[in-house]
Formats: sequence, C-alpha cells, structure tokens
Amino acid sequence: MQNTVIHAQYKGRIKGKTNRKWQEIVRHKYFYLMVFPTVLFFLIFAYVPMYGVILAFKDFNYSLGIMNSPWNNFQNFRDVLGDQKFLHAFNNTLLISFGRLLIEFPIPILLAILLNEMRHRKLKRIYQTVFTFPHFISWVVLSGIITSILNDQGVLNQILQLFGWEKNTILIHDGSFLALLFTSNIWKEAGWSSIIYLAAIAGINPELYEAAAIDGATRYQQMKAITWPVIRTTAAILLILAVGGIMNGGFDQIFNLYNPAVYERSDILDTYVYRSAFVDSTGFGYSTTVGLLKSVINCLLLFGANYFVKHVLKEEGL
Repeated sequence: MQNTVIHAQYKGRIKGKTNRKWQEIVRHKYFYLMVFPTVLFFLIFAYVPMYGVILAFKDFNYSLGIMNSPWNNFQNFRDVLGDQKFLHAFNNTLLISFGRLLIEFPIPILLAILLNEMRHRKLKRIYQTVFTFPHFISWVVLSGIITSILNDQGVLNQILQLFGWEKNTILIHDGSFLALLFTSNIWKEAGWSSIIYLAAIAGINPELYEAAAIDGATRYQQMKAITWPVIRTTAAILLILAVGGIMNGGFDQIFNLYNPAVYERSDILDTYVYRSAFVDSTGFGYSTTVGLLKSVINCLLLFGANYFVKHVLKEEGL
C-alpha cells in the first residue's frame, strides 16, 4: 500500500513537471516558432545525413545501398592515408588556413578599432556600409569579376600592354594566387566580421574615454586601456571558432578561382573531396573518409584552441 502511494506521488510530480513545461512552451510559443525553422534546417541537412558517415567504413555498392554494403576493415582509411594527393591537399589546407588565421583574423579587429576612432558619425556609417557590402556578393559573381579583370585578356593586362609592360600572371602563379586569395577574402569579409567587435565596443561607457582624456591619455592609450580589454574576450571566442574551422580552407572562394596551373598550391581537402567524388570517381566511401578525417582534426583543433585560450585568459585574470 505504501509503495502504491509513493508511486502515485512520483507519477504526480512527473505529470506536474510535464504540465509546467507545456505551459512554458505555450507561453513562449512565438519564440519557439521563430527557432523552429533553424532547428528543422539543421535536423534535415546536418543531423539526418550523419548516418552516411558509415560509408567511410564500408565498400559501397549502389545495388545494396548504404546499410547493406559490406564492411571493408578500414580499407578506405588505408587508401586515403597512403594517397600522396590527399597528403598534398592536407598540407595546402594547413598552409592556407593558418595563413588566413595570421593575416585575415586581425584585420576586422583593427578595422573595428579604426571605425570606433572616427568622430564623424555620418562618415563612419558610410564607411561601415562600404566595408560591409562586399559580404553580400557571392563568390560565383566575385570570382567572375576578378577573372575578367586579371585573366590573360582581362582589363588589367590590356592596360599593361597599352603602356608596353609585361602581362600579369596572378591567376596562374602560385605565390600571387595565394596573395589574391587572402586579399580578396579580406576585402569581402573584413567589414562583416568587424560588426561583432563594433557591437562590443558600443557597450563601452563614453565617460571612460572622457575621464581618460582628462587624465591626459592619448588616443592610442585610450584604445589600449579601454577598447582592447573590452573586445579581447570577444576576439578570443572568435579565435576558438576560427581554429575549429581551420580545415575548411574556403571552398567557395578557391573552387571558383583556382585552375590547373595553381593546383600545386591551392588544392585543399574540400576541392580534393569534390574531385574524388565527382571527377576521379574514387567512390563515395573514399570521399566520406576524407571528410570524416577532416572533421575529426577540426574537432581536436577546436578543443585545443579552447583549452589554450581559457588557460591564457585565466592567467590574465579574465
């Protein structure tokens, strides 16, 4: 009898909690409706396709399907790790991604600080618009513009020939092409990436700057003592996210700009996976293995960067 009463009380508490949860959901139904499309998107395009990862461990057969294809005892992994093209694409991905991290990552921070130093509000808004607008141009369109300007019969070469100078070889020269990747991505994304830093700076009390100016602090000293400490934590979080995606390399940009002449330095893992699956016909199991290895490395780098940044911030008392 006592056990029955306890069981009934337990069921009553569970039912009460469930009712309260549903009441909470109904009360905030519009927020859940706003979030629902995003959740649905990730469920359909991110979580449901994850079962396809098992292709990396199988000898895929179209007639049998994914689930019924035989296991291959990690043969795909042995093939990938023994492929010189994969190792070359891996090295290129690291080179380009770390180059982006060193060259591109600080630019939005500097841009946000410089925009914050502008005292003319209308001019500041104009600059923000100008720097942000390129983000909304797709790489398909932008690569077409860049190619039409820099190719052999492009606008730039026609101008150079008009003055009797040699043609440029930016699109077919390894070093120049890498410089083009970095500069074009800075031009396209720096303004957009600086928005989050500007938002952090906007939360600073203006009286801090006024007090610092009264004490005789220069603009640089104000930036160093007031602005930078505020955005440093934001920069640390974005650095962690950037390191977590370091193996991506920038497929959209490179795929639309590169050509066989610069494969040696610009072929990254994403373009290698694309060619493996749709051009070289090495099989979906092979390309899935490459993607899985890339994701695992990204995950390890993410945790490593998170540990490093937390350790540094802890030492600085943040």
